[in-house]
Amino acid sequence: MTGFSFDNCLRNAALEQNGFTAPKARKTGTTICGVVYDGGVVLGADTRATSGSTVFEKDCMKIHYIAPNIMCCGAGTAADTEMTTMNIASQLELHRLSTGRQSRVNTSLTMLKRMLFKYQGHISAALVLGGVDIHGPHLYTVYPHGSTDSLPYVITRGPVLLPPTFRVIPLLHAWYRLLSRLSSTCRYVTMGSGSLAAMAIFEQGYKDGLTQQEAMELVSDAITAGIFNDLGSGGSVTLCVITKDKTEIHRPYKNDNERLYRRPAGYDFKKGTTVILSEKFTPHLADIAIVSDERPVGMEI
Repeated sequence: MTGFSFDNCLRNAALEQNGFTAPKARKTGTTICGVVYDGGVVLGADTRATSGSTVFEKDCMKIHYIAPNIMCCGAGTAADTEMTTMNIASQLELHRLSTGRQSRVNTSLTMLKRMLFKYQGHISAALVLGGVDIHGPHLYTVYPHGSTDSLPYVITRGPVLLPPTFRVIPLLHAWYRLLSRLSSTCRYVTMGSGSLAAMAIFEQGYKDGLTQQEAMELVSDAITAGIFNDLGSGGSVTLCVITKDKTEIHRPYKNDNERLYRRPAGYDFKKGTTVILSEKFTPHLADIAIVSDERPVGMEI
């Protein structure tokens, strides 16, 4: 049976009854985004992993593998995003072996939303899912409670041949003509604590008919805006370009947030700089082994 294990819940409840205070959830920070261009999808993410106000990792990989033609950016708890994407990637691998066909982006989207909805938001995984399949490029956002979004732009499309039923019903005819002008091939999405800064860059720089290089630069600028304007985002820019033929990871694509000055002599903190309030050491019984030279009676070596 696939899924997360909650075997430690009873243990944690017992510890709390004995006076143990469980650690509380800390604020996380991330900037992830994606854009669909003519021919593929570009995903982007920063590389800073935080726990509250502490930077734990400066080179965290936030773009996760789902399938050869599908990738996923993760925001939230690093362990949750990693295990969620690994779980879905494993199921899709078995599905490909069973059917002998390329994975569909919509299939992975359905698996992700069902899994997250099952846990009712207790899995802190906010995702940007992108990929290219036989139906073209796709880009979705997946929220921790299982809801999903796909935000299209409105562009002019060519004429659509209507079935006879639609030709005789004026209202449905007009509705179908409106749908024919909606395109899901030109859109962008952002998520994470730096999503508003990234969205501002997309709103200013997005245009129809982006080339691959233009899309890469736009996503890079959006991630950079999140890095400079959100304390929870930082490090360098990681990009993933997905086309119908291949998937490429650019890591790092850009690093505009490098530390500019370091003291030549380094930093030397004298002992006692940080005040120690108290010291106590309690050895763990499981780490204590009693060794004896006496051979037990009745044992043969």
